[in-house]
Amino acid sequence: MALPASTLGPVRQTYATSETFPPVARAYTQVSQTAKELGLLRRAPWFYIGVAALIIAGFGGAITGFILLGDSWFQLLIAAALGILFTQSAFIAHEAAHRTILKSGKANDMLSRIVGPGVVGMSYDWWDSKHSRHHANPNKVGKDPDIEIDTISFLEEDAATATGLRKLITKKQGYLFFPLLAFEGINLHFLSIKHLLSRGPVKHRWLELSLILVRLAVVIVPVFLFLPLGMAFAFMGVQLAVFGIYMGAAFAPNHKGMAIIDPNARLDFFSKQVRTSRNISGGWWATILMGGLNYQIEHHLFPSMARPHLAKAREVVKDYCDSFGVPYTETTLFKSYGIVIQYLNRVGLAAGGDPFDCPMVSQYRRV
Repeated sequence: MALPASTLGPVRQTYATSETFPPVARAYTQVSQTAKELGLLRRAPWFYIGVAALIIAGFGGAITGFILLGDSWFQLLIAAALGILFTQSAFIAHEAAHRTILKSGKANDMLSRIVGPGVVGMSYDWWDSKHSRHHANPNKVGKDPDIEIDTISFLEEDAATATGLRKLITKKQGYLFFPLLAFEGINLHFLSIKHLLSRGPVKHRWLELSLILVRLAVVIVPVFLFLPLGMAFAFMGVQLAVFGIYMGAAFAPNHKGMAIIDPNARLDFFSKQVRTSRNISGGWWATILMGGLNYQIEHHLFPSMARPHLAKAREVVKDYCDSFGVPYTETTLFKSYGIVIQYLNRVGLAAGGDPFDCPMVSQYRRV
């Protein structure tokens, strides 16, 4: 996202350009060769079999708990567990989409297409297009869909255009970011179905739509069939909120508050990926919690690298960064959240003024 908070002015966004990040000749070629020689690009099938077994066991335990608890408010614990399990399944779908798990690209795509819509409830076709564009140009204005304007503004230019309720939210968006994530689960499901029902070309449209509808029936029907109405709504609310917060909390620390790239800048691959990404320290527990996204720098340099190899790749990449003088950013999980909140609040200052001011009136008032 942006350059570190200390470099940001109160209103004007600072963009990194080609001059800001001079090219690092052959850096990616060299680090890739080292990773290959160390065997870090090989598959890790037994690791993913183990992870899949644990997730399946978790779903089995959640279903058993749901049946045994019956009409009890302790069902909300089952709802929270399902939110966690759906997110962990999303991590698997994410890695399969990057062709990390199975040998062939076609098999990985099909795995992700089944797990994404059928288990998580998200369209693979919608997510893959969006995520591929992000990986190609992380934090680049006009190229990265993850910094496009939404309820949250990630660029000060976007914040300055906010009006009405969005302006009111934007002014305090850093503090509101995590509460708003409680609704992100609903948003992800909505955007997936909207994409699948759109008139544009969608690969395997009916397969994905069928899987999502079956998945919704499997999740929703038993809840409303066996629980009292109020408890059923609370169950679904908790499940969706935990899923949304967990997904957002896993993905948000990775780029928010990092360098924003000027739309006209031409940067080498190594500099672009390293300088716009942030790692989360913590080792194995962070890897479990974030599905390997704690090694965001290595993931962006080697998107198809299996999760167990990312820690070793970190050592290699960090050494190369030291050699080439490229800043390698790593911090704790909670500090990264603080950076995200501070950055979003700083961007939100660009909204300014009365949240219900008419922009036309404001324009003539400045003249």
